[in-house]
Amino acid sequence: MPVLNQSQLFDVANTLLSGAGVPAEDAKIVAQELSDANIVGHDSHGIMRLMQYVDFIRDGHVKIGGEFEIVRNAPAFAVVDGNFNFGQVTARKGLALGIEKARSAGTATIMMRNCNHVGRLGAYTQDAANRGFAAIMAVNAPGPGGVAPFGGMERRLGTNPISMSGPSINGPLVLDMTTSATAEGKLRVAKQSGKTVPDGMIIDGYGKPSCDPNAYYDKPFGSILPLGGPGLGHKGYGLSVMVDVFCGMLSGSGVCRTDLPRGANGVWLHLMDVEQFLPRDEYDEWMSKYVSHLKDCPRLPGVDEILLPGELEERVKQQRSANGVEIPPETWRQISELAASLNVSLDFAAESSS
Repeated sequence: MPVLNQSQLFDVANTLLSGAGVPAEDAKIVAQELSDANIVGHDSHGIMRLMQYVDFIRDGHVKIGGEFEIVRNAPAFAVVDGNFNFGQVTARKGLALGIEKARSAGTATIMMRNCNHVGRLGAYTQDAANRGFAAIMAVNAPGPGGVAPFGGMERRLGTNPISMSGPSINGPLVLDMTTSATAEGKLRVAKQSGKTVPDGMIIDGYGKPSCDPNAYYDKPFGSILPLGGPGLGHKGYGLSVMVDVFCGMLSGSGVCRTDLPRGANGVWLHLMDVEQFLPRDEYDEWMSKYVSHLKDCPRLPGVDEILLPGELEERVKQQRSANGVEIPPETWRQISELAASLNVSLDFAAESSS
């Protein structure tokens, strides 16, 4: 199977997106987000998404070159319409706008609608934390999602992820999680890798528990369960409902819609400039004390270390930056077929195949 370094991952994504007609600057933004996701271990949001994204372009769900339109503007908030350009393009521009406003007002809220799939939320909140902001970002699926409500057996919710990040002198704390038991992309990774998934993540179309990712994709369609699974899924379900309220309703993106392109997202981004809430040295002192407080906790038998949110991704990044990323054969087959259909060459990556 191919083993690609970050530069090759970026080049694969950039080549295919450019071949599909995406403007150069937008292609670079999306390619960077995809390759970064692979490098930190979130293959569900990496280059495996390229087939889906090009399908979106071909089907008209992605409007390449769509305008970043500010429809409501105030000193500490804005509502943005992405006009169905790539979600990563809209989200990056929304983050830049939010940072500008929060530097001035101390805090800023940016609502984004008519986005496509924005990718890995932790990439945006971590970037904000590296610039001195505490950040919250959440995303909903205003159209049909893949998650059943707690006690239900039919898809009614999106995976509705949430990310929160805060600065730290040893690297930001970065929470990045779905309000569902798993992300759909992780099911796709398992399907393409021929693997099963753990108990409590999905049910088949008849409401029966399953560990086979095909049970989600085969008709009658299965569903992802809320975070917490069959026992404690009311917690994830409650979070997901409120994400729909914040990201869907307040952004104007909506809920329960059938008239939107596939992959549409509604986005809530909130930023707080730490330095304007308390002196940064005081914040860093609290953070250092807190990190030690958690890390020094007596551990259960068999536990070597207590990790903080985002720490695992940083370690995977170091490992994959050194050794590359293995691309499952089925994923590479699909990418190669896509390249052929776009009349572009991936010869620069082919030598990585084994």
